[in-house]
Amino acid sequence: MCLAIPAQIETMNEHDRATVVLDGSRTNVVLTLVPEAKIGDWVLVHAGYAITVLDEADALATYDLLRQMDAAATSEAG
Repeated sequence: MCLAIPAQIETMNEHDRATVVLDGSRTNVVLTLVPEAKIGDWVLVHAGYAITVLDEADALATYDLLRQMDAAATSEAG
């Protein structure tokens, strides 16, 4: 299964690259697939690429669901 994670764009450069914040951690992503993205936007990140722009409500709802899935998996494993 492939999973994309919501992240917020913090900085951008002229080479279609950005730094995004993922759950408090920063990582670099490629913006080629979302040329409309700008600083402050939320994007879904998969394999180092921002693949779509999200509104903040959808991004936070997706992030909340991912946290719930992680908590459920952790409790089942323990």
